[in-house]
Amino acid sequence: MSSRPGVIVRCAGPAEAQATVLAAQEYGVPLTVRGGGHDWAGRALSDGGLTIDLSGLRRVTVDPETKVAEVAGGATAADLVAATQPFGLTAATGSAGSVGMAGLILGGGYGPLSGRFGLAADNLLSAQVVLADGSVVTADTEREPELFWALRGGGGNFGVVTSMRVRLHAVPTLLSGLVLFGWEQAGSVLAGLADILSESPDELTVQSGVLPGPDGKPVVFLSPTWSGDDLTVGERALARLDTLGTPLVSQVGSTTVPAMLAGIDAQFPFGRHVEIRTCSVSSLTSGVRDTLSLAGSTLTSPHSAVSLHSLHGAATRVPVSDTAFGNRDPHLMIEIIAQWDPDDTHAAEHRAWAGDLADALEPEALPGGYPNLLGPDAVAQITHAYGPNTERLLTAKHRYDPYNVFHATPLPDPSWTRRTAR
Repeated sequence: MSSRPGVIVRCAGPAEAQATVLAAQEYGVPLTVRGGGHDWAGRALSDGGLTIDLSGLRRVTVDPETKVAEVAGGATAADLVAATQPFGLTAATGSAGSVGMAGLILGGGYGPLSGRFGLAADNLLSAQVVLADGSVVTADTEREPELFWALRGGGGNFGVVTSMRVRLHAVPTLLSGLVLFGWEQAGSVLAGLADILSESPDELTVQSGVLPGPDGKPVVFLSPTWSGDDLTVGERALARLDTLGTPLVSQVGSTTVPAMLAGIDAQFPFGRHVEIRTCSVSSLTSGVRDTLSLAGSTLTSPHSAVSLHSLHGAATRVPVSDTAFGNRDPHLMIEIIAQWDPDDTHAAEHRAWAGDLADALEPEALPGGYPNLLGPDAVAQITHAYGPNTERLLTAKHRYDPYNVFHATPLPDPSWTRRTAR
């Protein structure tokens, strides 16, 4: 999607954000907020609208005693972990360093450490927010607790988050890497992986899926991360992945979170065109495995991929009513990523590939989907995206943003029509 805003305001702090929020409503123009600018659907911009650009606000301040980071609204995951690394600390982030932390946290935030430390949203301690009426509030468990609840999983639909306080964790050494298996082994590798995922301890998170190998042929990839203190146990857990077949590549060892995130960023550079479909499944059933096999066999672009993110461990032990994030049952979030170069003339085919795979997964899919990845037209999924938290979330939306000034990720209210406050 390509949009060209009429005005971009590069904010240096809350005061500029306040003035911009009020100006957008006074003149009746659409308002968007850009943090990391990573949304595949381009919702950080709107044609002819007014964009609050926070990308210059990337300061991260670390307090190693309290294990808390003060994170500015435009900081990326890479910014955060680079600041924490010298102190032997890290944060629950996603799997890519280029993703903005505010957007990740507001939508939930699956990541390689979520089995041990919960979702990125579970590690938010407070947020400074500019609301639709121009007021600046701090939301935490004591001040504006309902807003704080909504921010953790409800998306950027309540205001401009100009800064956050985030919980940090001591993880001196990580074990991580990449294991690739040839496509002829896909069925047996995925079946064996299903058993491993069902038994995984909190400390082991395995991202997996399908991508084109170095020769362009599809491969099954496993990207494990061990965050536990006992590295011997971790080495045994990761070595088990090699036994699922005969790896083409097995590069697993000690690493750091910054290095791990940079590796993912290298696979998905800025500038390519992207179409994403998503759904969640309870496990790697035979039906899901068959569809993943179809994904690899029908790849239309050498840049496309399918990635499975595991929600297990600590992230599942947070009661679903504690945050706006709507699915705390163990599951796999599937990200179907169609990606192609700007001069590729087969965009329609790549989009169709993603759509066909999503359709093939529908019989296995749980209701709803991950709000951070749902496109604006995924109405059926949006309706169920927040599960039992839907009514409470919409009540909070009407309380804090009654005129729908902010609409970063889709909310399950198809009757909502955008109005202006003035």
